[in-house]
Amino acid sequence: MDLNLDNKVIIVSGGSKGIGLGIVNSLVKEKAIPFIIGRDEKSIQSVVKKHKLEGHQINYFIAELTNPKECQNAVEEVVNVYNRIDGIVNNAGDNDGVSLEKGNYKDFVSSLHKNLIHYYLIAHYSLSSLKKSKGVIINIGSKTSFTGQGGTSGYAASNGARNSLTREWAVELLPFDIRVNSVIVAECYTPMYKRWITKQENPESKLEKINKRIPFQNRMTTVEEIADTVVFLLSEKSSHTTGQLIFVDGGYTHLDRAL
Repeated sequence: MDLNLDNKVIIVSGGSKGIGLGIVNSLVKEKAIPFIIGRDEKSIQSVVKKHKLEGHQINYFIAELTNPKECQNAVEEVVNVYNRIDGIVNNAGDNDGVSLEKGNYKDFVSSLHKNLIHYYLIAHYSLSSLKKSKGVIINIGSKTSFTGQGGTSGYAASNGARNSLTREWAVELLPFDIRVNSVIVAECYTPMYKRWITKQENPESKLEKINKRIPFQNRMTTVEEIADTVVFLLSEKSSHTTGQLIFVDGGYTHLDRAL
């Protein structure tokens, strides 16, 4: 399907690994121009080099997303280079395990900066450009905001706020024809997920148990399945969809896990 995303400039935070990388890969297939923002210079440059060698348009800016000024600088660079922003995908984050019992004020606030504050900042600094293009905002979220996980208060709180911001921005931006949606991820085997599972007491047994609990086909959602949904939502094919929290999770969050 041609989603008519040719030459559309799309910011993707954390776009060099996991779900973010999957989104970048899907965007270039649609001939869009992904602009990666993140701090891992080595992995970002590797992704950019690969796609440029294949003839795709892609760009990047190295920024520490917990730093407000660097978020602003990154967005300004996108505008300086392309004079437009057609969409943003807020994706970067870390399930950092800041719990109620073992966490503390400093770590909890740090988790909010890693997982939430830059969602607001990237959208805030992109807003004037999005108004001109009647663009799209996609927030990547997690099922932890609905189901809980245990031992990850900062990450869960951030994801709950991402959901609220999706609805709030959808309302605020109605007059500008800017659509805002969220894609909610449950069990998807990304590098971040791998780090979490390896910290469990019996990782292989834990992984097998989780797979059995996913109603549809008893398997995890692939990165590509998440990415293709995001790219569809960025396109005009979803032109009357806004304020939605869309679960791409094989029924994990809402269906009876006793099935």
